[in-house]
Amino acid sequence: MKAIRTLLGALAALPLLAGAAAANPYAENITARLLPGWRQADGRHVAGLELRLAEGWKTYWRVPGEAGVPPVFSWRGSDNLQSASVVWPRPVVFDQNGMRSIGYVEHVVLPLVITPRSPDAPITLRADMMIGICDEVCVPVEMRLTGVLEPNGGHRDPAIAAAMASRPFSAQEGKVASVDCRVGPGRHGIALQVDIDMPSAGGTETVVVESADPRVWAADADSARQGARLTGQTELMHESGGAFALDRSALTFTVLGRDRTVEIKGCD
Repeated sequence: MKAIRTLLGALAALPLLAGAAAANPYAENITARLLPGWRQADGRHVAGLELRLAEGWKTYWRVPGEAGVPPVFSWRGSDNLQSASVVWPRPVVFDQNGMRSIGYVEHVVLPLVITPRSPDAPITLRADMMIGICDEVCVPVEMRLTGVLEPNGGHRDPAIAAAMASRPFSAQEGKVASVDCRVGPGRHGIALQVDIDMPSAGGTETVVVESADPRVWAADADSARQGARLTGQTELMHESGGAFALDRSALTFTVLGRDRTVEIKGCD
């Protein structure tokens, strides 16, 4: 994937509230638009990033799977911005050349929760993004969006609200009774088995494991259910290839099912 990033040029800056294609020949398969959203009573601003892809094209969730390209966002250069976070709607699991990927097909709205330094002033948002897209080939596309979010303007956008509503359930909402972890030596790092006592999320369930340390990568987990217990088995590896400490309380387990997604923080 590093080789692909080296070969592909960056896109030119995009006009206000719109996405456009430039040097990258595959960039014409995706457009981006900033939905201005609304300012909440607590001073935070809820906006949205709308991605539209050509027919058959896909983009990726925050954990893209074995064959995917992880999305990267930078808010550097924004004005009146304290912090910004992406709220990820429920993704789908799809097969990509015999490997599992996780993401969205053709269209998605990613809600943005933005905390301004001054709640009563406009926010000038500058978002530099590297978004992976895939059809017959999988490539990263670099894009930039710029927009002004007014403190008293905007409205509660139904598209953003619907995307917010499809975010994962919490462990409590998903009726998770217990989460137990077992660790041991793996071939390349630490072998991990997680046993989750919870009702079925529907259909074929996929357990996704994330570490709080960005230098630690988790392989695609093998998932299986027996009665009330869902099991995921994976291996965690450090980018250095060496030994590392694993904080089990900082792990995130996301269960992707046909009917719902459940996000669980930490394990015993």
